[in-house]
Amino acid sequence: MGALLLGLVLFLGVHSARVVADEPRARFIARRGEGPWKGLYSLISVLGLVLVVWGYGQARMAPSVLWASPGWTRHLAALLTLVSFVLVTAAYVPRNGIKARLHHPMVLGVKVWALAHLLANNTLADVLLFGSFLVWAVLSFRAARRRDRLAQTVYPPGSMRGTVTAVVIGVLAWAVFAGWAHAVLIGVKPY
Repeated sequence: MGALLLGLVLFLGVHSARVVADEPRARFIARRGEGPWKGLYSLISVLGLVLVVWGYGQARMAPSVLWASPGWTRHLAALLTLVSFVLVTAAYVPRNGIKARLHHPMVLGVKVWALAHLLANNTLADVLLFGSFLVWAVLSFRAARRRDRLAQTVYPPGSMRGTVTAVVIGVLAWAVFAGWAHAVLIGVKPY
């Protein structure tokens, strides 16, 4: 469990720089440049992610079950992860209405993904992993919206083409991941 916790601290910690340490982050970039910041950020992220994956895998070998999960939660999780995939895709597809309306669909996608997995899973490792990501996403979204208000950020309007593209790619990515990749990469068949 220690590797999982350390990985979460590293991964979510570096991803929280804009939430809890925006000024020190800006000073680091001003002194050393954006390249060194991105390099350090990437290195810590990869190390944290490796520890999260390894630690979660270790914790799954001897799970501490906290409650019994009803079967219907898996179906709800599947639906919510579909929404999550569309939201994450919308963060990258230009000029879509989802991003124009929600402004930070990536963070919202992480929030929905984490909630879905908390509903369907029932071990201490699940609560630590998905609960940490949910808390991070809530705080990150709030901080991003505050930055937008202070900077008076205006998001470009979405187009029907961009919105349809985001939805179609998100649904296709979800279908591939849920139908095949989740079992191969995670070791669990969601269906």
